[in-house]
Amino acid sequence: MTLLMLFVLAAGVSALMGCYRLLAGPTHTDRVVGLDILFAVAVVLSLIAAWVSGRTVYLDVAIGLALVGFVATLAWARLIQAQGRAERETPP
Repeated sequence: MTLLMLFVLAAGVSALMGCYRLLAGPTHTDRVVGLDILFAVAVVLSLIAAWVSGRTVYLDVAIGLALVGFVATLAWARLIQAQGRAERETPP
């Protein structure tokens, strides 16, 4: 088994685990972690595509995905934090 196939297999298993966490996560935080895993897998697959094809355009895609994933995680974290703050401030 080549190193490339090992990377693709590991990315596939990680994507399945990320999808499970995204869909079955009992809390919003679990879903954000699942989405983060899927973004990381997409970056890894872009890097593998760049390695196989020898084209650098896939590196630009990987950088873009990493930036979008980072900003999305920050946005979700702020939303979850605001919801938690609103729940604590409302009287029972």
